[in-house]
Amino acid sequence: MNLKIWFKNLWRGSKQDSHQELKDKTYCSKNKFSTNEIAKVNFKRSKEKLFNVNQWSMLPELSAEFQLYNSNGDKTDQLAVHNYININLPIPSPKNWVYITDLRNEEEFAEFTVSPSESPLVKDKLNKEIKHFFIDEATSTFRVSIKGLTIKGYEIGKNEGINNEGVSAGKRKLINTLLANGAWAGFQKLQWQKLTKYLVHKIEIK
Repeated sequence: MNLKIWFKNLWRGSKQDSHQELKDKTYCSKNKFSTNEIAKVNFKRSKEKLFNVNQWSMLPELSAEFQLYNSNGDKTDQLAVHNYININLPIPSPKNWVYITDLRNEEEFAEFTVSPSESPLVKDKLNKEIKHFFIDEATSTFRVSIKGLTIKGYEIGKNEGINNEGVSAGKRKLINTLLANGAWAGFQKLQWQKLTKYLVHKIEIK
């Protein structure tokens, strides 16, 4: 079987399954501290790390690059509902965009949720192409929580289906299939386990 036929078969198979087999995945790391006071001080740091998304690009070893943008398409350091995050994988691939749909900052937990979206850099409001390899129903929630002496960090993925059908996939149908089934499938666990460890201070940015 030549490479072109293999690509087509992979795309067709994933196209059939993308909306039928939505996947949920959760990654979690935890760290226990010696006293409540030390745990509370470190939880404050966990919140700062969670909300400083641009800093995630500096995670050790191989990591995706993360950059916040506001709704006007300008770079920002501010994490807020209705802002965007550009995710650039450390492989040759198109950039991927997510939209911040929810943000909570409570005494014992903090989190924000994103969904795949169009690019804020495209001013054509009629352009419905989702610039991400997952469908727009997919969500990722990034969370830190504290209970007693233990801090936990999470990445919670819901409804992860491949964006390779219809108008929302645009011209990215094939590359989205290859990314979701190939590069990201192998890289996802490494990226989110490293991030959750960073959120609970098991690894640090140098």
